[in-house]
Amino acid sequence: MKIAKLILTYLFGAFMVFGGVNHFLKPEMYAPFIPAFLPNDAVNYLAGIIEIVLGIGVFIPKFRSQATLGILAMMLVFLPLHVIDIFKAQPAIGSHQLALIRLPLQFLLIGWAWFIHKK
Repeated sequence: MKIAKLILTYLFGAFMVFGGVNHFLKPEMYAPFIPAFLPNDAVNYLAGIIEIVLGIGVFIPKFRSQATLGILAMMLVFLPLHVIDIFKAQPAIGSHQLALIRLPLQFLLIGWAWFIHKK
């Protein structure tokens, strides 16, 4: 079980770093999720930086607990954006079907972060 959790931990860290880097490579992908009253580019790049830093933190045992707690908090903050997306006429993720798939995925990521965080 211990090796499985370690593998899941490293996969999660890599997933977060990749997601953070993607904010810089494909910022247009994240723009529709950012509320109009917020500065789009600044919020997108800040979210990317946070994801990269927290993702790297997952790889470092000394910071893993704080990093996964930070990811958990970030995922909870993003959760309402994914719920709102389901009810939009034109979902940011592309279609209502994808929006409906994305929401349970968000819960999976929250659970994954919690699984790694707990001792």
